[in-house]
Amino acid sequence: MEDLFPMARTPLEQADPEVFGLIEEERQRQKCGIELIASENFTSLGVMQALGSVLTNKYSEGLPGARYYGGNEVVDKVENLCKKRALDAFDLDPEKWGVNVQPYSGSPANFAVYTALLNPHERVMGLDLPSGGHLTHGYYTKGGKKISATSIYFESLPYKVNKDTGYIDYDKLEEKALDFRPKMIICGGSAYPRDWDYARFRAIADKVGAYLLADMAHISGLVAAGEAASPFEYCDVVTSTTHKSLRGPRSGLIFFRKGPIEGKEGASYDYEDKINFAVFPSLQGGPHNHQIGALCVALKQVKDPAFKKYIQKVKSNSVSLADYLISKGYDLVTKGTENHLVLWNLRPQGLTG
Repeated sequence: MEDLFPMARTPLEQADPEVFGLIEEERQRQKCGIELIASENFTSLGVMQALGSVLTNKYSEGLPGARYYGGNEVVDKVENLCKKRALDAFDLDPEKWGVNVQPYSGSPANFAVYTALLNPHERVMGLDLPSGGHLTHGYYTKGGKKISATSIYFESLPYKVNKDTGYIDYDKLEEKALDFRPKMIICGGSAYPRDWDYARFRAIADKVGAYLLADMAHISGLVAAGEAASPFEYCDVVTSTTHKSLRGPRSGLIFFRKGPIEGKEGASYDYEDKINFAVFPSLQGGPHNHQIGALCVALKQVKDPAFKKYIQKVKSNSVSLADYLISKGYDLVTKGTENHLVLWNLRPQGLTG
């Protein structure tokens, strides 16, 4: 092989000194700086080794046991193990919950759920981006410009936080939902420092006959550690990234209910086939097996008691920072935090952030 591909076994430092140098420069930046970006994290050596493994070489369109390529007997084992560990990480019963571990990241995971369960132009409600929501929850500007694919392909009406308190206004949300009649309500955000009232979301969704989707991308590590409210008791579908508080590689997860519907004799959830088809072939091609392998490693680490201690320390550090800023007279959105996020209102300082 070396005769035809001389660089095949050449270390990066020799194969491309320029890129190697940039990576080392970034390593030093991360090592010597203090990161205050709550959506970033430092993953483990084991995760990075899996990311750089031979798993990246393999094509495996389809699901384990039903691939379009041969030679997937090992990749099937990796993906099945990853799915098992994903359910274990959140203490989910495999008879009641399934999971797809193939999404490339959180945004494709969300869009796969929308296209699986909604028809084009059906209605969704998510937290407004300026209120701490995420682009993929249906954001459009005040002028009506549709920014995300969600707002382009579906009809979106955002709910918001109370301007004075910074908390989600659940009464206003219910009022809007009863008027708008969405087919799906999304709970979750990228800049909301408080817990989510999933029971209230469920009650509102039931009143209007909507699916309830939780996007726990930013707090999934806290949920797994039992340090944040769990959406699984109340939601139909739960999505997450894997590289934030979960401390894994950059990829996505979709959890979905399966099996009989409690209280409805003879009825069963039909999400599994729809969501799997939405991920592939509707939205993606072959899964990134190096990501799945690395995620499998990270999910094993989540079940280690040390991970819970780590998350508890993250929360206590967050509270300490919030308390200190408040003691110095600074204004925080919601006047504090219940998770790893501290949202500092810089308007009084004349800064835009």
